[in-house]
Amino acid sequence: MLLVQTLAPPLTPILAAASTEQANALDFPIQTHLLFIGVLFLGTLTISRFSPKIGIPAILGVLLLGLSINVSSLNITQAQAANFQLLGLALLLFYAGLKTDLAAIRGFLEYGIILAIGGVVVSSLLLGGVIWFLASPGASSLTLGGVEAIPIGAAMLIAACLGSTDAGATLSVLRSVRRQVPLRLQHLLEFESSVNDPSALLFYGLVVGICVSAGATAGPSSLESTVLTQIRLFLQQIGAGLVVGFVFGYLARFVVNWLVEERSQLLVVAMSVAFVVYGAATLLGGSGFIAIYVTGLFLTNTIYRSPEINHITIQEVLLPFNTMTEITIFLVFGLLVYPPDLIDALPIGVLASLGLMLVARPISVLMFQPFSPFSFKESLLVSWCGLRGAVPLALAHDLSLAIPRIRGINPAIVDELSQNAESIIFIVVVVNLFVQGISLPHLARALGLVPNPAAKTSMIP
Repeated sequence: MLLVQTLAPPLTPILAAASTEQANALDFPIQTHLLFIGVLFLGTLTISRFSPKIGIPAILGVLLLGLSINVSSLNITQAQAANFQLLGLALLLFYAGLKTDLAAIRGFLEYGIILAIGGVVVSSLLLGGVIWFLASPGASSLTLGGVEAIPIGAAMLIAACLGSTDAGATLSVLRSVRRQVPLRLQHLLEFESSVNDPSALLFYGLVVGICVSAGATAGPSSLESTVLTQIRLFLQQIGAGLVVGFVFGYLARFVVNWLVEERSQLLVVAMSVAFVVYGAATLLGGSGFIAIYVTGLFLTNTIYRSPEINHITIQEVLLPFNTMTEITIFLVFGLLVYPPDLIDALPIGVLASLGLMLVARPISVLMFQPFSPFSFKESLLVSWCGLRGAVPLALAHDLSLAIPRIRGINPAIVDELSQNAESIIFIVVVVNLFVQGISLPHLARALGLVPNPAAKTSMIP
């Protein structure tokens, strides 16, 4: 369980406890498991092929496929799932950096950064308030089984998990209406979705550090000290992550230029670079996610010795692996969810998803409109493009480890709250992908946005 350890060093005791969890003995021979996995991924391919035809993102179909399958024969533990989610997030962020072409976002780079970072913070804080209000004693009809009220710390943790948007889901939906959406707006959405992944992970780590570390002591002064400590660690992780990312970006370019002789070697080199960067940044006290994203960003926006071996070919060889990773994250989370466990969290989950789509996301976009070079109509489309995906699902596993150590939490509600918190995240992601996935093309047409011909010639598709 390294993800929370990277984001919030004070969580080491939690991770140590989780690391002792052992996998159960396999009930079936390895050949049966391989057969099952093969059939399962063929099923995801079928789902991915036909889901867009009915207007929903392919990854939502994969998530629901995992939900419909009995996972008891797989013996997947939470620790194993979280370790895989860590690996998947690192690779997804590396590819996101590779896809961020600075030439394509010329003219709105500053606004994109403000939207990606500020949007995560604002939407998470607003959504946390919505979740806390929905489960407060004043809304007694919306209880989580035996949990009559969600502590503010738990509500903020749930909201922080949901801070990141999913580029793959958004762009797959926009692909059906690409002629109605300006190309530069598509570049903005892709850039925002890429940058807000590491932003959301860091913000989640900051919230975890504040809420969980404060649980070890009591008193206003200790809480204030904890907040200052976590902010310092937060800034340290950003700074060290940026430095490591730039340094290893140079080294990675050297490796690609002088050690890679043919295209077939790029996949091994790219994955090796990603793992080395993440590990080095973590050991040096920085954010591995920031470092790995910056390295990918550097590799895309640099010059290579060979015209045949460059950032485009790196993207091409990593694309199938990136797609496989994203699909597997959704599939594994769906496999680990027991449908009856969703019943208690269903009312709050649905209302929280509506609060995210109708309140938190629009406010987090429109409040930065004074800094935007885009029209109000274009900003409305951006505010409706906040589809949630892989990052919230990956963080949900770590959330269950953080909740038991929240400051002032009642031990009697820990187990049920942890289970229901994951259920809320699952429900919000499903409702968000379904509602916005279906309605986004219709909204794009209704707004009557006209693609900018000049943008098509000046931007990189």
